[in-house]
This record gives sequence, C-alpha cells and structure tokens, in this order.
Amino acid sequence: MSMSDPIADMLTRIRNAARAGLPSVRIPQSRLKAEIARILRREGYLTGMEVEPNDGKPMLRLDLKYGPDRQPVIQGLRRVSRPGLRQYRPSPSLPKVLNGLGVAIISTSQGVLTDREARHRKIGGEVLCHIW
Repeated sequence: MSMSDPIADMLTRIRNAARAGLPSVRIPQSRLKAEIARILRREGYLTGMEVEPNDGKPMLRLDLKYGPDRQPVIQGLRRVSRPGLRQYRPSPSLPKVLNGLGVAIISTSQGVLTDREARHRKIGGEVLCHIW
C-alpha cells in the first residue's frame, strides 16, 4: 500500500518511539528521510543513524537520545508542509522554532537545511517540519 505522506509517517514513528522510551526506531529508507535524520543527528536529537538491509528494501535505524532522567531529548515534532498544502517561505520569513531553541527543517534548491543554515545562505524553500 502506498503512503501519501512518508515524512509525516517518519515523524510519527519517532514521536511514538520517544514517548514509549524505546532505544531506537526503524523506518523505511529514502534520500529525503536520510537527510532529515542526518540533520537531527547533527543537531543533537539522535545518537546514531544507520541504514540496514531488509529484503531489498533498506530501513533506517535511528537511535533516540534521552536525558539523564530518561526524558526524551525530542520534546515535540510537527509536520508543517503537507501534500495537500505546501508551505514555501523566502529566507527573510523562515520560521524560528521556540525563538531559536528548536529547529525548522527546510527543503531548498541546495539540499535539506536547517532554518539557520538557509537564513545564512539567504535561500528559502519548503518548510518540512519543526522539531524542539
């Protein structure tokens, strides 16, 4: 069965795994999902990311990060742009999540970037999601 919004599915799997206290979550792999996971790892929301073979369909294994009291580092995820309503923003009006404490992930002509990187390069794009 085809999935109409694979990014929303990825974010939901991460959210559910973090709330359940699981050490890792497996999601079907794609280039866009791998780029989002790379940004999450670089920004400190994940401890690891690995591509696992699975009967010809590779899966991404994301290792979730927790604080000292087993509180998940990812407090919230929100899908902004969706298949029925795409959200494009120029660089001056890119969102700041929690006044810069969170991260907005932007799909640009130069690849998938955080809001800070896109603002620094002065390029806009599609706002995929917010993470805090």
